[in-house]
Amino acid sequence: MTRIKLCGLTRPEEIAAANALQPEYIGFVFAPKSRRYVSRELAAELKAQLSPGIQAVGVFVNEAPETVAGLLNAGIIDIAQLHGQEDAAYLARLRGLTARPLWQAFRVTDAESLAKAEKSPADLVLLDSGAGGTGRAFDWALLENFKRDYLLAGGLGPENAADAVERLHPYGVDVSSGIETAGKKDPEKMAAFVAAVRKNDQSGKE
Repeated sequence: MTRIKLCGLTRPEEIAAANALQPEYIGFVFAPKSRRYVSRELAAELKAQLSPGIQAVGVFVNEAPETVAGLLNAGIIDIAQLHGQEDAAYLARLRGLTARPLWQAFRVTDAESLAKAEKSPADLVLLDSGAGGTGRAFDWALLENFKRDYLLAGGLGPENAADAVERLHPYGVDVSSGIETAGKKDPEKMAAFVAAVRKNDQSGKE
């Protein structure tokens, strides 16, 4: 089964929509420069409304490990996703502060960038086309020989999610701008995205 992450949630109504759809993950963005940024306080409020069956992923860009670990250990998030220039030493330091899962995002531009992703000490890697939330896809042909499990991100939406899953068989798919209308999460697009992925999963079993 393909895991689904609906990222960049900021409002109670978006949490309610996610609860109805039951993706495996939702994402809170803690990068201050992002228009989807949420504070620790808001994230805690939203997490309290989240269905127990859905895990919250915190997205960070070059944040202090102590801050990331604090959110994880407080239960405000269940997983940390690192989107900056965090290196192996950073991950080792963070692992010394928390036992929670750590994901690392990589911008895919060529075979060399994928080689770095394959060597990452993170529990799971996310392969994206840019800094996150750009709405653009990278060349999926680059993934032909990629060996480890990954979350696919970048340019995904209801219109191409099924094709991505059928073609690439990723561990999971991550969407943000592809389920927005006028910069806000759109419940209809959220539902369409989840339906597209789930339908493909079902058809693959037949």
